[in-house]
Amino acid sequence: MKIMLAASAFALSIAPASGRSVASPQSPTPVAAPAASPAPKPPVHRIRAKRAMSPIVARVAAANRAATQEPLRQAFVNAVQVFPFSDGAIYQVYTAPGAVTDISLQPGESLVAVAAGDTVRWIIGDTTSGSGTQKRTHILVKPFASGLATNLVVTTDRRSYHLQLTATSRTAMAALSWTYPAEQLIALRRVAEQAEASAPVSDGLSIDNLHFNYTVSGDRAAWRPLRAFDDGRQTFVEFPASIAVGEAPPLFIIGPTGEAELVNYRVRGRFYVIDRIFDAAELRLGTRKQQIVRIDRVAEGSASRKGKRS
Repeated sequence: MKIMLAASAFALSIAPASGRSVASPQSPTPVAAPAASPAPKPPVHRIRAKRAMSPIVARVAAANRAATQEPLRQAFVNAVQVFPFSDGAIYQVYTAPGAVTDISLQPGESLVAVAAGDTVRWIIGDTTSGSGTQKRTHILVKPFASGLATNLVVTTDRRSYHLQLTATSRTAMAALSWTYPAEQLIALRRVAEQAEASAPVSDGLSIDNLHFNYTVSGDRAAWRPLRAFDDGRQTFVEFPASIAVGEAPPLFIIGPTGEAELVNYRVRGRFYVIDRIFDAAELRLGTRKQQIVRIDRVAEGSASRKGKRS
């Protein structure tokens, strides 16, 4: 009886708790593995295609970048950035909420209008300094906050300015103004022309190289030339002093077949200076009753050195 109980106890000790049968070593039966869970699928991310910039928009953006003039270290005069003015350029201006930036126009230039892209978050005003020909207009700009940007167009009686305003947190340009290279070049050219016009016509002329073999004929107009001569390279037509207060006649070169051609010449005091030698020319003035004075170059020795007049 004890042996049977011991055998039963031994059998219970090796039986699985689940009650499933255990295969004997003589005929092993494989135990089925638990079914594998399907691998999770990677999350599907929606990729938004980046819209390509329109070629026209890209072209405009590139043109604006190329036209933008940034402040340069060497262009500061004290705290004033001085830009060379160029028509169509965009001038970059840096501002800050706690500061006013002064945009100064040319002395004597009158303001017509100011327009900004954002007039809500920017304070924009104008004032003047000086008087008379030195009166100067100032455009004053200030942003309400940093990180803002807008554009500004200023029109005057002389030109238009295009500016790009950018608001930083602290740093602002105190002031900016312009130089005007085109106007300076015109002024220098005008001074040179005035100096040339006032210079004596005898400058650079040698009396030994002058030829006075010209005759003056035709109407007895008040502006009738006194004489004509050349230096072998240029022809000079000398008028009376009254030419300065009257109407000056245009000069025409007369060709071999009699056709008249208007010629270029310079006025030096009471002289016409023609950069060529001609055989015949006419001075004509008037429409209904035209006055004509003719100048002919004759053979050497046929006219006196003072010029023959008829």
